Amino acid sequence: MASAPGPTVTPYAGFDKDADTVALRKAMKGLGTDEKAIIDVLAARSNAQRQQLILQFKTAYGRDLISDLKSELSGHFEDAILALMSPPELYDAKCLKKAMKGLGTDESAIIEVLCTRNNKQIHMIRDRYKKEFKHDLEKDLKDETSGNFKRILIGISQGGRDEGPADASRAAADAQTLYKAGEGKLGTDESEFQRILVAKSAAHLRLVFDEYEKVSKKSIEKAIKSEMSGDLENAYLTIVGFFRNPVEFYADLLQKAMVGVGTDEDRLIRIIVSRSEWDLELIKSAYMHKYKRTLVDAVKSEVSGDFRKLLIALIK
Repeated sequence: MASAPGPTVTPYAGFDKDADTVALRKAMKGLGTDEKAIIDVLAARSNAQRQQLILQFKTAYGRDLISDLKSELSGHFEDAILALMSPPELYDAKCLKKAMKGLGTDESAIIEVLCTRNNKQIHMIRDRYKKEFKHDLEKDLKDETSGNFKRILIGISQGGRDEGPADASRAAADAQTLYKAGEGKLGTDESEFQRILVAKSAAHLRLVFDEYEKVSKKSIEKAIKSEMSGDLENAYLTIVGFFRNPVEFYADLLQKAMVGVGTDEDRLIRIIVSRSEWDLELIKSAYMHKYKRTLVDAVKSEVSGDFRKLLIALIK
């Protein structure tokens, strides 16, 4: 969605997989662990390069790099390193599994992952989920959620969103439909919201949002807030926010992860790792513009130790 220059992590120009694997082995061999050496290598390589390191490590030493990292690291630092080492679709699949595991469901994590991925990414996540967990993603979503919220997640998990250009005449009609399904009547016809917001293309929806304001004299966000609540509201606001302006959307999510009592470390890891090769550079600028402090300073004030050093290395 974002235009270059977007990433903070790009393929390392002087990539030498043999030298990197030697450095990683040395960092974990014997007593103690050289966390700085691990950060220096892994935070400065692209995901594709890290996948090469996993293969090279096993070839050179007959050892599993992921297992070695797990046994040497702990806490949120370990979580962030393991996130970096997973191919993106595997990491997303793991985030979804974690959100549905055990007692209770982390609906906001499910929404954040599924509502912001394109069709190709969703198909890859579904395949990886099946392969990794021997479970069907759609079935797990059905088991963990209910009502209209369940229907929206099942809809999104099909990876069937239209990807065509905007249609100006259709956009005006869709805006009218949304108005009549929500503010323009008693009660809300959620099925019409899903038919448009889950199935139509990003370009088309941006036009629908503009048309909606002409019809209603208020934003689509305000309409959703007045018509819906809970997870369903959150899901629709995520779709609207992400498609309207993905960079500002993630800047706001990062702020939300750090504001108030406690820090949502899982969300920090999810966003910083998954956007580092896409648009984190742009997210940093949007964050600075909106919150009047650098993302680095914000992260520094919330987390500590090697976890802090790793996140800052990825942001920079």
